This record gives sequence, structure tokens and C-alpha cells, in this order.
Amino acid sequence: MNAHSDHANNISFAIVGSGGAGAMTAGAILLEAAGKSGWYGLLNRSVGPQIRGGEAAALVRLSTKPASCMSKQFDILVAIDWKNADRFINAMPVASGGLVICDPAAGDPPKAVLEADCTIVQCPIGELAKSLPGGRENMISVGLVTQLVGLSLERVMEVVATKLGSKGEAAIENGRACIEAGIQAAAGFGHAISMAPPAEKTCDRWLITGNEAVGLGALRGGIRFAAAYPITPATEVLEYLAPALASVGGALVQAEDELASINMIIGASFGGRPSITATSGPGLSLMMESLGLAAASETPIVVVDVMRVGPSTGIATKSEQSDLNIAVYGFHGDADHVVVAPLGVADCLFTAQWAVHIAETLQSPVILLSDQSIGQARVLIDKPAEVSFLTRRKPFEKADEPYKRYAVTADGVSPMSIPGQNGGQYTADGLTHTERGAPSSARHDQRIQLEKRRTKIEGFDYGDHWGVAEGDDGSDTVILTWGSLTGAAREAIDALAAEGISARLVSLRQILPVPLKALEGALAGAKRVLFVEQSFSGQFYRHIRAHIDLPYEVRSLNREGPYIIGPDEIATQIREWKAQ
Repeated sequence: MNAHSDHANNISFAIVGSGGAGAMTAGAILLEAAGKSGWYGLLNRSVGPQIRGGEAAALVRLSTKPASCMSKQFDILVAIDWKNADRFINAMPVASGGLVICDPAAGDPPKAVLEADCTIVQCPIGELAKSLPGGRENMISVGLVTQLVGLSLERVMEVVATKLGSKGEAAIENGRACIEAGIQAAAGFGHAISMAPPAEKTCDRWLITGNEAVGLGALRGGIRFAAAYPITPATEVLEYLAPALASVGGALVQAEDELASINMIIGASFGGRPSITATSGPGLSLMMESLGLAAASETPIVVVDVMRVGPSTGIATKSEQSDLNIAVYGFHGDADHVVVAPLGVADCLFTAQWAVHIAETLQSPVILLSDQSIGQARVLIDKPAEVSFLTRRKPFEKADEPYKRYAVTADGVSPMSIPGQNGGQYTADGLTHTERGAPSSARHDQRIQLEKRRTKIEGFDYGDHWGVAEGDDGSDTVILTWGSLTGAAREAIDALAAEGISARLVSLRQILPVPLKALEGALAGAKRVLFVEQSFSGQFYRHIRAHIDLPYEVRSLNREGPYIIGPDEIATQIREWKAQ
């Protein structure tokens, strides 16, 4: 039988197990094999609050077209075991008519599964694994899903051979035996889900996470130094950059804490090396004083904040968009700076490269707001187009007169020397200063430098990169969002269009300064505007409302983490609103 009929373009499954059971590895193998077969897809991971150990789940969506967010429900749930699964099983509800496969030796399924409208099939996953040399329960699970969704065994084995190649031929053959045992077991379930054949590939595909894409974008932008202290969920940015920087003559330093890391990149940038750090909310809080130093001294740096649920330690392994306020307003004093946010995993590459360009061009700190839902998601995407920016600091070139490091210029950007450059000496610190950099307590100097820094930030031509405006141009209904929820909003608009309901999307990549003219133009003709954001207090709505008039009927769909707002919720809001 089929789980339910609407699987022409999408199949979603979850593999659950305790820490060390290999659920994430199984999900990653299946996603990569689907990519080799021509499908798209994404993998999110769900783990408990303890970060390491305990419960874990691989959440996978396969699709015939690029997938930008996880499904609301799962067609297949494979439980290697149920240890601590009750803590997070609500994050992976089984679809009506779905299939749950569990080992009878692993105990009873959680209440949420028993009450679901699904078919529960018992499969001795542990016994099957023990019966085979080098048997692994997660590889049995790979076989189960391979059979149920119609993946090619040979494509799966291509991936397994790559991942186990260093362990020798015996390990690969043991893996094949486990997968074949899983396939045989699933063949007896009488349950299959068929998806449309994959489209023919028209370009190369990448399998990449948002954090890796940020690292690559930073590297392409010219970053040659990084310093950071590991923190969930940003650590993978650093793991990518460590070898990548070394390969281009750069370096990464693991600092003793977040305060040290930001001060290191300020120092490296002062010395002429484009620099970056990556952190999450608690680390960004610690960096605020030094971010003010970078703003006042006009030292270009990029700070990546992969947001998680807060405040305090919050839920380190889950996603939220609630660091917007601190990124925009957290600086003390009037410290003009730039905040940007990628619109999805693929856009992490472009936005990181753009952030470096802005920082270097404007000699300003730039905060890039990613989050866990895209930072740690592994996604199959079409190879992104390569972009090029004419990124160059305005250099100090001659010493015909005393050097004015902070000279007032038409665009607010002053020539920047590097240490040791003949005639380029200046005082660099966080004090209010004259154009030459000498400390000053005069109101005149304070005002001149404030105006100068504001001029360069607000007067810069950010071009068409401010965000996206998509959908039915004639619609009077707009979904206004930012960052990682762009994908869910896109899918909501597609679903509504299929029902004959028109709406359009406006999503911001440029958070600060607010792109006023572009945003007002994108909202022209709107009568209804639905704000969509993943924050309890509606930070994005309040931020935009502070900068532009909203002469429309406005509603807000905002919620705290950890459960991500999905396309169905957005579509329901628009559907009900238009029906009134």
C-alpha cells in the first residue's frame, strides 16, 4: 500500500536513535545517494539539549525540485531505539497513513507515536545487525529506507564506499550486507512510497551546509584570518575555514574565549588582513564592547552569528531569530554598522561574500545573522553562480601632507594605512578623535565623526542585494519576512498559487540599515502584510515598524523556537485572512 497519495514531488523520513547509534550517518548516506540519483533534498538534525550524547534524529526530505525547508510531517519513521525519544518525538510527527518501523526489543513507542494515524511495523533491527559480521543497526536502517523510497542500491553503495573506504574492503562489504538485509526486510512490509523520477541534471549539484557555505563565501570574499571560540551551532564555520584558510596562505586561531577572538580579528584587520569570527548568541553578547571599538576605529571585520534559542544557554541545538535586537541595537553609543542575513543555505555563500565586501569597502563591522536551521542543514543544491565584487579598502597611498586617517570625505570612507607604511602613522583606539586620530573630548569632533560614519553606512549603494521581491506583482497580499524563513514563505506562496490564491513575497537580506526605498517600492500596492519571523516578541516587526510607515492591514505570525514555522502555517494565515 502507499502511505498516502501526495508523494509525486516529496518524501520525508526520520531515523531516530540514541547518541552513537548512527542515525545521522544513516540520514547523510541516504541524502547523498538521492543526490547521486538526481533528486534534491535536505537533512536537518534534531538532538537533545545536552548537545552531545542522548537522543538524536536525522530528518530528511527528498524532492524533485530544490527543497528549502523541512516537511511538517514524516512519511516514514525508523527507530533504531526509543531511548529518550519522548523528549523530542513531537518535532517529527508521523503523517496520516505514515509508517513507523521499530525494533520490538527496543521497548514500546512513545505515546505520540502510538496515538498517530499510522502503521507501526516491528522489525528486529538489532537482531539483523548481530547476525551479520560487523553488522550495524544504522546500516540496516539505510536498507529499510532504500527499499521503501525506491533508491538505487548501487547509488547507496557508491556513498558507503566513499565513507567507509578508509576502513578497508571488508567494512564496505559488511555495510552492503546490512543494507541488503534491510532491503529484504522492508520488501515484506507491503508498504511503499513512490516519488516521481528525478529530473535530468542540468548543472552540477553541491551537497553543503549553511555553515560550510558561509565559510566558502568568506574565503571568496577575501578573508585570510579567522579567530574564534567553538560554540554550537557555529563551530562548523570554523571547521571549514581551518584547512581552507591554510590552503590559501591564511590562518585560523582557536582563541581562549569570544572576547579574545574578536580582539584578535580586529588586530589582524588593523594589520591589513580581512578577518572574520563566528559565534552564536552568548558569544555575540560578549563581543559587543569590541564591536563598538571596530565601529569607532573604522576597522573592517565580519562577525557571523549562527542564532540559536535563547536567552542565556537556551536550547543550543535549536533555531530562533531572536538575536536580531542585539545585532541591531546592542552597541553602546551611536555606532553605525551593517547587519545582513542569508535567505537560505545556498544564499549563505553569496551573503557571506557580500558581507566581506561591505566590511572592507566601508571599513565597518558587519554582522551576518544565520541560524541553526540553515547553518547545520545539509542540502542538495544546484551549483551557485560565481559572483565577483570589486572589493578593496580605500588605501593610503602618499604622504604629501600629514596623514588624516579619519579624514571627512564625500562618501565617508577615509584612506586606511597599514602598520609600518611610510607616512601612515596614526593613533588607533576607541576614543573620540580628530581627523588625524588624536584623542579629543570636543563636541565638534564627536559630531563630525558620528556624521562621517553614518554617511558611509547610509549612503552606500547596496544595489539589488537588499533582498528579494517575488510572486504575483498584482497581488495586494504580501508575506514579509527575513533570513532563513524565506524558503518556507516561498513554498507557502507556491501552495496558495496552486489553489488560485495570489500573494507575493518580500524578504530582507539587508537588515541594517533598513533599505527604505527598496522596501517601500516592494510593498507598493499592498493592502495586507503578514510579518513572519521566529521570535517570541516580534523583533523583526518592531524593527521595520520603527523605520517605515505601515499603511496596510498588518498581522504578525511570530513564534519562539525551537519548532520552525512552516509553509503550511503561513499559507493557512493567508488563506483565512483572505476569506474574511
